[in-house]
Amino acid sequence: MEEHKHVTIYDIAEKLNLATSTISRALKDHHTISDKTIKKVKQTAKEMGFVPNTLAAGLRGNKSRTIGVLIPTITQPFLSSLISGIEIAAQKSEYSVLIMQSHDSYETEVDLAKSLYSNRVSGVICSLAMETKDTSHFQQFSNNNIPLVFVDRVPRDYDTFRVVINNYLAGYKATKHLIEQGCRRIAHLTAGSEFGTLYNERKRGYVDALLEHELLVDEDLIISLKEMTYEDGVKACNKLFDLKSRPDGLFAPGDILAVSAVQTAKKRGIKIPEDFAVIGFNNDPISEIIEPNISTITHPAEKMGKAAAELIIKNLKSAKEEVDAKEITFLNTQVLIRESSKRI
Repeated sequence: MEEHKHVTIYDIAEKLNLATSTISRALKDHHTISDKTIKKVKQTAKEMGFVPNTLAAGLRGNKSRTIGVLIPTITQPFLSSLISGIEIAAQKSEYSVLIMQSHDSYETEVDLAKSLYSNRVSGVICSLAMETKDTSHFQQFSNNNIPLVFVDRVPRDYDTFRVVINNYLAGYKATKHLIEQGCRRIAHLTAGSEFGTLYNERKRGYVDALLEHELLVDEDLIISLKEMTYEDGVKACNKLFDLKSRPDGLFAPGDILAVSAVQTAKKRGIKIPEDFAVIGFNNDPISEIIEPNISTITHPAEKMGKAAAELIIKNLKSAKEEVDAKEITFLNTQVLIRESSKRI
């Protein structure tokens, strides 16, 4: 089978007996080329099946019109919705999106950051891997004026754009809801990482809600997880249920953990929500499917993705202007009360 040959401006120039520079300028509607020639060149290009190589053109100008996205995984509903928001905003401004997954590995994240840089992306959106404690690998973007936006999982100290929710307030609202439903021994699952702010802030909101309502902050009820998986949630909940004085409520920082809590409780004959009320986080589709369906905190993933991409594009358009690199975009959350926590 004969290999398909891509039509180039050289082929058009040869057919029309014109200089390649004339063809190039005509395709760009350059003012030095007559309307007659522009029309003739474009018509010939269409007939020959010419497709402009936008990537090569971008690289010649050191701009790929591509936004690099570095996230833990695309399988989580929150992150897939985040990507959807990024693509909507990017496509609107005629940017493409290059997605890479760290799978929560620091080393993989470092390698992928190098790959994004070598691919000359116009900007980078990143949600950090669970293992990441050092963000020096992102300095290559900042040092070369490539806009960088951290979203959701953000580092504590990095002078760049970020798009987040108020995780402290979200954790506070989730815990307060359980207290209002009559819970007095409320457990909490959190992440073991001391670097990222996300889980630390949700835990801080949880603790402050307990203290404000004069409830004991029992360290036996707070379990740090290495990974936010269903299996880790089951192990943690069994540990909680084995306590002499077991919890009557749980604030889980992700809906998959809330699902593991509900199913583990049911297997042990613990009634939901009468004996054990549960609230999750993210409003993943599974939270509405499981029986009983799960109360949760909304997490506006698509809006966060749009906001992150818009920050990149705004920064690129304002390249010659002074842009506040500390700009933080906060988006609101709300409590969705469902069967898993509704006692009153």
